Amino acid sequence: MSMPAPPAPDGAGAPAGSPAERDAAPGDASFAIPRSVPLWEIFATFLFIGAVSFGGGVVAYLRAGLVLQKKWLDEERFLSALEIAQALPGLNATNMSIIVGDRLRGVPGAVVAFLGITLPGATLVMILGVLYASNASNPYVNATLVGVGAAAVGMLTAVTLQIGRKQLGSLIDIAIIVVTLVMVSVLHISLIWVLLTVGPAAIFIYRPRKSPALDPDEPSEPAA
Repeated sequence: MSMPAPPAPDGAGAPAGSPAERDAAPGDASFAIPRSVPLWEIFATFLFIGAVSFGGGVVAYLRAGLVLQKKWLDEERFLSALEIAQALPGLNATNMSIIVGDRLRGVPGAVVAFLGITLPGATLVMILGVLYASNASNPYVNATLVGVGAAAVGMLTAVTLQIGRKQLGSLIDIAIIVVTLVMVSVLHISLIWVLLTVGPAAIFIYRPRKSPALDPDEPSEPAA
């Protein structure tokens, strides 16, 4: 699930071995990963996302910031990064920050992106944890938390509908989603076992298939 981008024209672009060059692939001219994003901009972008997002709604903010505003990813590459982030241990948001930061500026980009998205949450949790301990019985505090939770669920639902349509291209896609949903939500099977069963099955179904070998005695058509 890599996110390729075409090489820069006329030999321009990132030096050999850079993250941008690793993502370069011929024949994909629709999107190019930015070549010179400053580290401070990566940090500031993820700092803002981490400061204004709540709960599961962080996915909506990540999409808005990385795809719609900064255009560091397109919809397909954002979805691919999200799939990787969800399959790995840890929080989706922090995994996404590391993936995107690495693709933009390598290891330094991954580090500043991780620090940016975790700093606001860690600071607020420490402060709010102390405040909540002394106001846990306050009905207004509990009502506020319920409202924030509902808003986070709404944002997560919205972004799921926006980007999830790309994953519903066939009955096989729907079958994989339904099986996963039943195993996790109905049968309450551990996510690790779900990944170890549904994951290999999905990889086998969507494995790359070789093109039929051409007959060496059959003349090839000239290129247009």
